[in-house]
Amino acid sequence: MHTEHGGTEHGGTEHGGTEHGATDSEFADGQFYADPHAAYRRWRTEGGARKVRFGGAAGLEGWVVTGHAECRTALADPRLSKKAVTEAFAQHVGNSEDGPGRDLMTHMLNSDPPEHTRLRKLVQQAYTGRQVATLRPMVERHVGALLDQLDGLDSAELISEFALPLPLAVVFELFGVPQAERENLQVRGNTVDAGPEDGGRADGEVSVETAEGMADYLRALVDHKRTHPGDDLISELLAAQADGDRLTEAEITSMAFLLAIAGHQSTVNLIANGIHALLGHTEQLAALRANPELLPGAIEEVLRYESPFSVASLRRTTEPVTIAGTTIPAGEFVQIALLAANRDPAVFADPDRFDITRPDATRHLAFGHGIHHCLGAQLGRLQAEVAFSELLRRFPALRLAEPAAAAQWQENPRHRGLLSLRVLLH
Repeated sequence: MHTEHGGTEHGGTEHGGTEHGATDSEFADGQFYADPHAAYRRWRTEGGARKVRFGGAAGLEGWVVTGHAECRTALADPRLSKKAVTEAFAQHVGNSEDGPGRDLMTHMLNSDPPEHTRLRKLVQQAYTGRQVATLRPMVERHVGALLDQLDGLDSAELISEFALPLPLAVVFELFGVPQAERENLQVRGNTVDAGPEDGGRADGEVSVETAEGMADYLRALVDHKRTHPGDDLISELLAAQADGDRLTEAEITSMAFLLAIAGHQSTVNLIANGIHALLGHTEQLAALRANPELLPGAIEEVLRYESPFSVASLRRTTEPVTIAGTTIPAGEFVQIALLAANRDPAVFADPDRFDITRPDATRHLAFGHGIHHCLGAQLGRLQAEVAFSELLRRFPALRLAEPAAAAQWQENPRHRGLLSLRVLLH
């Protein structure tokens, strides 16, 4: 990530920022992603919004917002449009309205009111109708099955063997995917050894081939559920209606794709980041083992301390927007840095300290804020609660296989997640 700071209108240099158009080598990708908190700490101190380029010279240029108050306001600002981002990228790649992949972009995360209001109302009717509490036995069953496979082993890589397959198993069961077909629906998001199939990346992103294959399967699944409905989320999305309105097949496919490909990443990172944080802070781990009732608070502190997503999904200004004294022109991309907001000392005392008894941890923005607040937040929390509880119960000697400082993090501006989490089980 390269950066230039705009502290005054249209990219001035107040607050000690660099000259407009300059880049700062301190924020070369590898160094930045190893410890983004250091950069965010400085950016918050300098204030305002900052012009950045993610991914080097060929990457995306835009603005990043870092303070908690500024991020919270930006997340709810209708002038920071989600639809405008989708339209900009579609124009960039030359996609027409009915071009390839366009039906996968019609979910509510890519829309603004009133279309977002319509989609959220219909999706929420089906999604929240399945009360999260009733899903606990299913989550416990999947957690137990995955941990059974670790019994008898001396060590494990907890992402590929536990944190990654868990949310996939849960979402596929929610969709009503037959057990025999789930084996063919694997998603490799986190990997240290990025091979040619990953484009040489070690960034936690799902490959294009995997995404396209998943999309094709989901289209066929939606089509099948239309004539063979069952007790599953896809069938409920097909049946959902409000004021005579229903979701189209493309909208259902797009929403399912969002949950399967993008939605699982937050749970993978929440579980892996949480286990890493607990095992790296032995006094906090001991406190949790001594008092399991601290677990809900521990999950909120994990969400604050190492938010599963580094930044919220991309926005674009539809008119000039002033944030903390910095005016961002119309037509500019904006990144809202959740990771930075959640360690803002103006809100959280001693923010770089991991404390599972922190009384105000729930003020974090890990799941966003406003109309785009994550619909699956409670399901993610449930999976983390069962995963942490059972993992610590089944393996009382659980510990990191190497020092916490040796962790390898995804080199991805959107995600905050580990590439590997090797542990000793006994």
